[in-house]
Amino acid sequence: MDLQISAFLLFVLFTAGHSLLCYECLTESCIEKLVRCPITAYKCKSATVVTEIGYISSKVKVKGCAFDCQSGSINFGVVKTSSSCCDTYFCNTKDAPDPRTMVPNGNKCYYCDGKSCSNIMSCSGTEDRCITDRGTFGGQSMVVKGCISKSICDASTNVESVSCCEGNLCNGDKGVNQSATQSFTDSFIQSVTQSYDSAKRDRELHV
Repeated sequence: MDLQISAFLLFVLFTAGHSLLCYECLTESCIEKLVRCPITAYKCKSATVVTEIGYISSKVKVKGCAFDCQSGSINFGVVKTSSSCCDTYFCNTKDAPDPRTMVPNGNKCYYCDGKSCSNIMSCSGTEDRCITDRGTFGGQSMVVKGCISKSICDASTNVESVSCCEGNLCNGDKGVNQSATQSFTDSFIQSVTQSYDSAKRDRELHV
Protein backbone atom coordinates (compact mmCIF):
# COMPACT_ATOMS: atom_id res chain seq x y z
CA MET A 1 0.00 0.00 0.00
CA ASP A 2 2.81 2.43 0.94
CA LEU A 3 4.53 1.72 -2.37
CA GLN A 4 1.33 2.46 -4.29
CA ILE A 5 0.84 5.76 -2.42
CA SER A 6 4.45 6.76 -3.10
CA ALA A 7 4.07 5.98 -6.80
CA PHE A 8 0.90 8.08 -6.93
CA LEU A 9 2.59 11.02 -5.19
CA LEU A 10 5.52 10.82 -7.60
CA PHE A 11 3.06 10.88 -10.50
CA VAL A 12 1.31 13.96 -9.10
CA LEU A 13 4.60 15.76 -8.53
CA PHE A 14 5.85 14.83 -12.00
CA THR A 15 2.73 16.04 -13.80
CA ALA A 16 2.16 19.18 -11.71
CA GLY A 17 2.46 22.27 -13.88
CA HIS A 18 2.44 20.22 -17.07
CA SER A 19 -0.25 19.90 -19.70
CA LEU A 20 -3.40 17.84 -19.44
CA LEU A 21 -3.48 14.14 -20.28
CA CYS A 22 -6.44 12.86 -22.31
CA TYR A 23 -7.50 9.78 -24.22
CA GLU A 24 -7.45 10.15 -28.01
CA CYS A 25 -9.14 8.31 -30.88
CA LEU A 26 -11.03 8.90 -34.13
CA THR A 27 -12.59 5.65 -35.32
CA GLU A 28 -15.83 3.72 -35.22
CA SER A 29 -14.42 1.37 -32.58
CA CYS A 30 -12.45 4.15 -30.82
CA ILE A 31 -9.28 2.31 -29.81
CA GLU A 32 -7.94 4.74 -27.23
CA LYS A 33 -4.42 5.90 -26.58
CA LEU A 34 -3.15 8.32 -23.96
CA VAL A 35 -1.79 11.68 -25.18
CA ARG A 36 -0.35 14.77 -23.55
CA CYS A 37 -2.19 17.92 -24.62
CA PRO A 38 -0.61 21.21 -25.68
CA ILE A 39 -0.48 23.80 -22.91
CA THR A 40 -3.23 25.79 -24.62
CA ALA A 41 -5.67 22.84 -24.56
CA TYR A 42 -7.22 22.77 -21.12
CA LYS A 43 -10.04 20.25 -21.65
CA CYS A 44 -10.54 16.64 -22.73
CA LYS A 45 -13.38 15.91 -25.14
CA SER A 46 -15.49 12.93 -26.15
CA ALA A 47 -17.84 13.23 -29.11
CA THR A 48 -20.13 10.87 -30.99
CA VAL A 49 -21.06 11.80 -34.57
CA VAL A 50 -23.91 9.94 -36.27
CA THR A 51 -24.91 10.32 -39.93
CA GLU A 52 -28.17 8.92 -41.25
CA ILE A 53 -29.00 9.10 -44.97
CA GLY A 54 -31.95 6.96 -45.94
CA TYR A 55 -31.30 3.46 -44.64
CA ILE A 56 -27.56 4.09 -44.28
CA SER A 57 -26.31 4.95 -40.81
CA SER A 58 -22.78 5.38 -39.46
CA LYS A 59 -21.28 6.37 -36.13
CA VAL A 60 -17.84 7.81 -35.40
CA LYS A 61 -16.38 8.36 -31.95
CA VAL A 62 -13.91 11.19 -31.40
CA LYS A 63 -11.75 11.75 -28.32
CA GLY A 64 -8.86 14.07 -27.68
CA CYS A 65 -7.63 17.39 -26.34
CA ALA A 66 -9.76 20.50 -26.79
CA PHE A 67 -8.87 24.19 -26.81
CA ASP A 68 -12.50 24.97 -26.03
CA CYS A 69 -15.35 22.57 -25.49
CA GLN A 70 -19.00 22.58 -24.46
CA SER A 71 -21.03 19.57 -23.40
CA GLY A 72 -24.29 19.17 -25.30
CA SER A 73 -25.62 18.06 -28.66
CA ILE A 74 -26.63 19.28 -32.13
CA ASN A 75 -29.10 17.63 -34.51
CA PHE A 76 -29.18 18.71 -38.17
CA GLY A 77 -31.31 15.75 -39.27
CA VAL A 78 -28.79 13.82 -41.35
CA VAL A 79 -25.96 14.65 -38.94
CA LYS A 80 -26.26 14.37 -35.18
CA THR A 81 -23.46 14.94 -32.69
CA SER A 82 -23.11 14.92 -28.93
CA SER A 83 -20.11 15.98 -26.88
CA SER A 84 -18.90 15.65 -23.30
CA CYS A 85 -16.15 17.86 -21.90
CA CYS A 86 -14.04 17.65 -18.75
CA ASP A 87 -10.85 19.15 -17.35
CA THR A 88 -9.02 16.53 -15.28
CA TYR A 89 -6.44 13.86 -16.15
CA PHE A 90 -7.83 10.90 -18.14
CA CYS A 91 -11.39 12.19 -17.65
CA ASN A 92 -12.68 11.43 -21.19
CA THR A 93 -12.54 7.65 -20.93
CA LYS A 94 -16.35 7.48 -21.17
CA ASP A 95 -17.94 7.84 -24.62
CA ALA A 96 -20.26 10.75 -25.35
CA PRO A 97 -23.90 9.62 -25.57
CA ASP A 98 -25.19 8.24 -28.85
CA PRO A 99 -27.52 11.02 -30.11
CA ARG A 100 -30.00 8.40 -31.30
CA THR A 101 -30.61 7.20 -27.74
CA MET A 102 -31.41 10.58 -26.20
CA VAL A 103 -34.99 11.10 -25.00
CA PRO A 104 -37.19 13.70 -26.81
CA ASN A 105 -37.78 16.79 -24.67
CA GLY A 106 -40.86 18.27 -26.36
CA ASN A 107 -39.05 21.09 -28.20
CA LYS A 108 -39.42 21.16 -32.00
CA CYS A 109 -37.35 22.86 -34.70
CA TYR A 110 -37.19 23.05 -38.50
CA TYR A 111 -34.52 21.14 -40.40
CA CYS A 112 -33.40 20.76 -44.03
CA ASP A 113 -33.63 17.43 -45.86
CA GLY A 114 -32.23 18.14 -49.34
CA LYS A 115 -35.47 19.53 -50.79
CA SER A 116 -36.67 22.13 -48.30
CA CYS A 117 -36.08 23.52 -44.83
CA SER A 118 -39.71 23.29 -43.74
CA ASN A 119 -39.38 19.86 -42.14
CA ILE A 120 -40.04 19.53 -38.43
CA MET A 121 -37.93 17.50 -35.99
CA SER A 122 -38.27 16.68 -32.30
CA CYS A 123 -35.34 17.79 -30.16
CA SER A 124 -33.78 15.50 -27.56
CA GLY A 125 -31.73 15.61 -24.39
CA THR A 126 -30.58 19.15 -23.60
CA GLU A 127 -31.43 20.54 -27.05
CA ASP A 128 -33.57 23.48 -25.89
CA ARG A 129 -32.74 25.84 -28.76
CA CYS A 130 -33.21 25.92 -32.55
CA ILE A 131 -30.32 26.79 -34.84
CA THR A 132 -29.91 28.23 -38.33
CA ASP A 133 -26.45 28.21 -39.87
CA ARG A 134 -25.89 30.08 -43.12
CA GLY A 135 -22.47 29.50 -44.57
CA THR A 136 -20.31 27.72 -47.10
CA PHE A 137 -19.77 23.99 -46.79
CA GLY A 138 -17.72 22.07 -49.31
CA GLY A 139 -17.49 25.17 -51.50
CA GLN A 140 -21.28 25.56 -51.68
CA SER A 141 -23.39 28.25 -50.04
CA MET A 142 -26.23 26.70 -48.09
CA VAL A 143 -28.38 26.77 -44.99
CA VAL A 144 -28.72 24.12 -42.30
CA LYS A 145 -31.24 24.04 -39.47
CA GLY A 146 -31.91 21.90 -36.45
CA CYS A 147 -31.84 21.51 -32.68
CA ILE A 148 -28.99 22.57 -30.39
CA SER A 149 -28.14 22.71 -26.70
CA LYS A 150 -27.97 26.15 -25.09
CA SER A 151 -24.37 25.56 -23.96
CA ILE A 152 -23.14 25.05 -27.54
CA CYS A 153 -25.36 27.82 -28.85
CA ASP A 154 -23.91 30.33 -26.36
CA ALA A 155 -20.39 29.35 -27.40
CA SER A 156 -21.28 30.09 -31.06
CA THR A 157 -22.57 33.62 -30.55
CA ASN A 158 -19.41 35.11 -32.06
CA VAL A 159 -19.97 33.25 -35.35
CA GLU A 160 -21.84 35.61 -37.66
CA SER A 161 -23.46 32.88 -39.78
CA VAL A 162 -24.98 31.09 -36.78
CA SER A 163 -28.23 32.17 -35.13
CA CYS A 164 -30.04 30.45 -32.27
CA CYS A 165 -33.51 31.02 -30.88
CA GLU A 166 -35.72 29.71 -28.11
CA GLY A 167 -39.24 28.37 -28.66
CA ASN A 168 -40.92 25.76 -30.82
CA LEU A 169 -40.24 26.18 -34.55
CA CYS A 170 -38.57 29.56 -34.00
CA ASN A 171 -36.01 28.95 -36.78
CA GLY A 172 -38.51 29.07 -39.63
CA ASP A 173 -37.55 30.91 -42.81
CA LYS A 174 -39.83 30.58 -45.84
CA GLY A 175 -38.23 30.18 -49.23
CA VAL A 176 -34.98 28.63 -48.01
CA ASN A 177 -34.02 25.46 -49.86
CA GLN A 178 -31.29 22.97 -49.08
CA SER A 179 -30.04 21.22 -52.18
CA ALA A 180 -26.78 19.72 -51.00
CA THR A 181 -27.41 17.60 -47.94
CA GLN A 182 -24.79 15.05 -48.90
CA SER A 183 -22.17 17.76 -49.46
CA PHE A 184 -22.93 19.21 -46.06
CA THR A 185 -22.63 15.78 -44.43
CA ASP A 186 -19.26 15.14 -46.08
CA SER A 187 -18.01 18.60 -45.12
CA PHE A 188 -19.19 18.22 -41.54
CA ILE A 189 -17.32 14.95 -41.08
CA GLN A 190 -14.29 16.44 -42.83
CA SER A 191 -14.31 19.43 -40.46
CA VAL A 192 -14.38 17.10 -37.44
CA THR A 193 -11.43 15.17 -38.86
CA GLN A 194 -9.49 18.34 -39.65
CA SER A 195 -10.06 19.69 -36.14
CA TYR A 196 -8.77 16.44 -34.71
CA ASP A 197 -5.69 16.46 -37.00
CA SER A 198 -4.99 20.12 -36.20
CA ALA A 199 -5.09 19.47 -32.46
CA LYS A 200 -2.87 16.42 -32.95
CA ARG A 201 -0.26 18.41 -34.93
CA ASP A 202 -0.27 21.20 -32.36
CA ARG A 203 0.20 18.67 -29.59
CA GLU A 204 3.18 17.10 -31.39
CA LEU A 205 4.81 20.51 -31.82
CA HIS A 206 4.54 21.19 -28.10
CA VAL A 207 5.77 17.83 -26.85
